[in-house]
Amino acid sequence: MRGAGAADDLRRLAEALEGRAPEEVLAAAAARHPGRIALACSFGPEDCLLVDVIARARLPVDVFTLDTGYLFPETYQLWRDLEARYGLTIRAERPAAPPADAAAPPPWEVDADGCCDLRKVRPLRSALSRLGAWVTGIRRDQTPERANARAVEWDGRFGLEKVNPLTGWTSQQVWDHLRSQGVPVNPLHARGYPSIGCAPCTSPVRPGEDPRAGRWRGSEKRECGLHLRPQSGKT
Repeated sequence: MRGAGAADDLRRLAEALEGRAPEEVLAAAAARHPGRIALACSFGPEDCLLVDVIARARLPVDVFTLDTGYLFPETYQLWRDLEARYGLTIRAERPAAPPADAAAPPPWEVDADGCCDLRKVRPLRSALSRLGAWVTGIRRDQTPERANARAVEWDGRFGLEKVNPLTGWTSQQVWDHLRSQGVPVNPLHARGYPSIGCAPCTSPVRPGEDPRAGRWRGSEKRECGLHLRPQSGKT
């Protein structure tokens, strides 16, 4: 269990890093966890931006992705494009799951939460068990669950520090950076997909809809489970 002193230190660091440039937040976190920090890249706009920042600033931050086996072809191509553009390797973390039975109903239709747990949460937990901190591209204005995110915070669910360099950014700021730096992005964004996950569970968003309305459409589900806080609310 973390002591009160450690919690106070992390809170002070979060306050000091609030509003700082992503490269400054990442540099501070990398210094705290040499060789034990990584970006969990989902290939969304924010994560593509962070790959750009990490590469340009030559920061000692590893990059990995959760390859569920159900990503869009465009996402797999973006994966290759980012590696080629920046000369880095984005490691794949894959689920320890048997091949899906073609005769059975698709797992995401039977139990969407269970499918996400098997193909995302468990591989992430395995990857994070080897780290002292993980980097995400979450922003406060994305979902209610992310509204109180801080630049650095304790992730009570996975038991390590969580680094969120873009918490205070808007979508417009993210896209301005991507365009100005010519960062590769998923072409599906231009086809009405502001938020992209696995192909079977992602659909285009209509004008006026919430940016995440296309995720698990027709259900109340809005998170795959990676960024949910412990039920106690303690972080």
